[in-house]
Amino acid sequence: MEKIKRFFWLCSGASITLLNKSATESTKYVGIGATIFFTGVFAAIAASYALFTVFDNIWIAILLGLIWGLMIFNLDRFIVSSMRKEGKPWQEWLMATPRLILAIIISVVIAKPLELKIFEKEIKAELVLMEQQAYANQENEVKLRFQTEQDQLNKEIETLNSELASKTAERNELDKQAREEADGTGGTKKRNAGPIYKLKKTDADKADQELKQLSNRNKTIIADRRATLATTQSKLQSELTQLEKQKPDGLASRLEALSRIALNSSAIAWASWFIMLLFIAIETAPVFVKLISPRGPYDHLLKMEEHGYEVQRVEHLAREHAAAKERLKDLTTTEADYANNRLDMLLNKS
Repeated sequence: MEKIKRFFWLCSGASITLLNKSATESTKYVGIGATIFFTGVFAAIAASYALFTVFDNIWIAILLGLIWGLMIFNLDRFIVSSMRKEGKPWQEWLMATPRLILAIIISVVIAKPLELKIFEKEIKAELVLMEQQAYANQENEVKLRFQTEQDQLNKEIETLNSELASKTAERNELDKQAREEADGTGGTKKRNAGPIYKLKKTDADKADQELKQLSNRNKTIIADRRATLATTQSKLQSELTQLEKQKPDGLASRLEALSRIALNSSAIAWASWFIMLLFIAIETAPVFVKLISPRGPYDHLLKMEEHGYEVQRVEHLAREHAAAKERLKDLTTTEADYANNRLDMLLNKS
């Protein structure tokens, strides 16, 4: 237990020498160190899973995940150890604000990959739907490229057929009028093959001849258009056959799937938020502990230790200042005054 305690002290970034002198602070810094350590562990696990979905190699994912976890651990340790208790709450909260924002960002980065793992089954089902939708979109894009040409060809065929139908109707109508004129059921109502019948028969024969010419011409064009349409359809089918279903299985696709699931399910949306809030609470806990805890023996000892170094620095500068003044005694009065003024300015700045 002693080794575990000292290990968590080390994780907290506190001075072990000073903590040995302040036994009442032991538990607080053990808790802070443990929180920082397990945050780093969670960061390593989350990063390893996220990187595995990117590289699809477990060893690379573990190696990079450990590096990421150590970086988060070191960053948290620095954030907490750099905070000082000065007995000025508002100033301490103001100084801690950037650290809290950084802690929140880190917690979001850690929480998101773990959410992907927690909702893995739901995400896989959503990825299948995304795959089908992507394939359908690809099909529509390919069909759209050929649609304009096919519509134009079909329109031309329809126009040519309409011309034939219109000319056939005209020929039939003229032939009908000639027959009615011949049998006396129409026209002049006289049953004979007179000059009027011959005129109508001539018109009907002319229309029939024009229909044959139009039919020969339009049928040739229609056959050509249908051949072109068949070729276009063959190209379309060929491109559709060559389409490959691309399985969305990367990190970005999983994040997109999680977002879609959360939009469609309020339960998953709330669960996602609470997971994120949990990690925010864990990540910001050491900072809040430092902020809300009263100034203890460890803080006083640390202040004395740092003050001692500051006193030593000032004393060293003062000794160097005095020695420099002794060396300036041999200079002229003007030079000595200028040099003394410069030394005093440097000492005051220090």
